[in-house]
Amino acid sequence: MSLLTPTLGTLVLADGNCFEGKIIGADLGIRGGELCFNTGMTGYQEMFTDPSYKGQLLIHNFVHLGNYGAYASDTESSEVQISGVIARKFSNKHSRLMADDSLADYMVVQGVMGIEGIDTRALVRHVRSYGAMNAVIVSASAGSDRLDIGNHALSILPAMSGLNLASQVSTPTPYKLLPETMEGNAVQAPLIRVAVIDYGVKRNMLQHLRQRGCELMVFPSSSTLDQILDYAPHGVMLSNGPGDPSAMDREVQVVKDLVNRLPVFGICLGHQLLARAAGLKTFKMHNGHRGSNHPVRNLRRNHSEITAQNHGFAVETETLSEHPYVELTHINLNDHTVEGIAWKDRPAFSVQYHPEANPGPHDSLYLFDDFVNSMKS
Repeated sequence: MSLLTPTLGTLVLADGNCFEGKIIGADLGIRGGELCFNTGMTGYQEMFTDPSYKGQLLIHNFVHLGNYGAYASDTESSEVQISGVIARKFSNKHSRLMADDSLADYMVVQGVMGIEGIDTRALVRHVRSYGAMNAVIVSASAGSDRLDIGNHALSILPAMSGLNLASQVSTPTPYKLLPETMEGNAVQAPLIRVAVIDYGVKRNMLQHLRQRGCELMVFPSSSTLDQILDYAPHGVMLSNGPGDPSAMDREVQVVKDLVNRLPVFGICLGHQLLARAAGLKTFKMHNGHRGSNHPVRNLRRNHSEITAQNHGFAVETETLSEHPYVELTHINLNDHTVEGIAWKDRPAFSVQYHPEANPGPHDSLYLFDDFVNSMKS
């Protein structure tokens, strides 16, 4: 059951600002993480379960949250990944006939705490002005002095910079997925075998590869080169995931070795690790890109794409402009940050955004075809 009597709560920011509201979902006393905001009007359940949000408090930019309930098929992983949610208006009722439950009850079952009644427009403007920062949601059930409780929690909450979070969301053991065309049929020799390194992979990313006839072996983020090559893959997918790519030196070395042997396709964190494998540098963004309406220019095809994005780190432009064998393939049209790179002399490429976006946009699904074609050739 969801909360029947609203409990007061306070959102305490690391810079001393506070916002008052009411607790939604599970009343867990206190929850903290790095503030981030998503500009999408729909897809809140996909956002909640995206492993790339690990360690973050999600500000839902659209005014209403919960009005179409919760549905099992709308998840990107087996559990909710966000640390907490911040909303302007939260709906305990929903009008979607296929929904399994209300979002409020879903949050209680999943053990997710949030806060509503927050002026999210003012909060987002604050984050845009002063940058992403840590914050905590403190329920009245945690104690009477919510400000002191929040400040103490903030003093021990780690910053996102320097955190390697992939191990917290990655699969603990490898597992195989058959091509979608082979489900329920006699097992045949697969046309293409793809090793997916799971730094926090989204289900829809795997589904797009399976729909293209690929057999997948999903490996933990800590897998060694030999473990991956023992599968004899035709190519490697580097998945999305949370945390700071500069804290993943061991993973970068594995990627560097793979690029010299196989076609490689990276998405989001996978893109950043592929860039680091080429000697490029990454940096923490002021407030990141998260939403389903980010314009990107494809420099190779000379057209623009509307993309879904979810990242707080990016590849430095300066180190890329003078690189001898890696080229810029995609650029963000809002702030000109790097959105895609490719090796000039081998089949390795990556994008910062999410071509598998669910729900949409689907402008960039051709990238999966490009990856499959690179393995076939």
